[in-house]
Order: sequence, then C-alpha cells, then structure tokens
Amino acid sequence: MQKKQAETDQLITQIILGIEDVKGVDIEILDLRDIENTVCDYFIICNGTSNTHVNAIVNSIQKSVGKSLKEKPWHVEGSENAEWILIDYIDVVVHVFQKHIREFYDIEGLWGDAKSVKIETIH
Repeated sequence: MQKKQAETDQLITQIILGIEDVKGVDIEILDLRDIENTVCDYFIICNGTSNTHVNAIVNSIQKSVGKSLKEKPWHVEGSENAEWILIDYIDVVVHVFQKHIREFYDIEGLWGDAKSVKIETIH
C-alpha cells in the first residue's frame, strides 16, 4: 500500500511541476480518499488564462509526467474547446479550467468534504 501511495505522490509532484512550468494558476489538490464511492483518490485543479494557455498546461503536464515517470494518461477529454480539459491518470484526475468555467462548475464546492491543499505559486 505504501508503494502505491509513493507512486501517487510522485505523480502529483510531476503534475504540479508541469502546471507551474507554464504558469498555471490557482492550483488546488483535493484529497478524496476519505470519501466513499469516489472515482479516484485525488483531484488536481488549476486554471489557465485562455484556451491556448489551458492547452499549454495540459501539454506540459503530459510532458512532465511522461518524461519523469514514463506514464501516459488513461484518458484526456475536452481538448476541442479547451475551456475545461480533464486528464485521467486513474488515481489522480487533473482538471484544467479557464477561470470563468471553473467558477461556474465549482468542483471544490461540490467536493466540499474533501481535504484541500492550495499550492502557492510565484508569478
């Protein structure tokens, strides 16, 4: 069990590095492990300033994870309009939003029971 958590922690680290590398903002990690019937263990949520920026964040995450951990996402959804792109790494699901779409869907509010950690970024 600890090995799996260590691998998940490495994945989260690489995802965060990928987001920060292209200046993604408002990064938040939701720990869903103590909530029943969840689809994954963690959500990582962030936003970009435009559809181009959202796509750049997604590409940077995939590059960071692929290069460092040799992992590819199980599924990627939403690339067509790049307002909300979901990257599914099974245990960790990444949501990359444009700000107005993130505010509209309010995933943090929907998963209010989850433990939440905001990642401070320096821009």
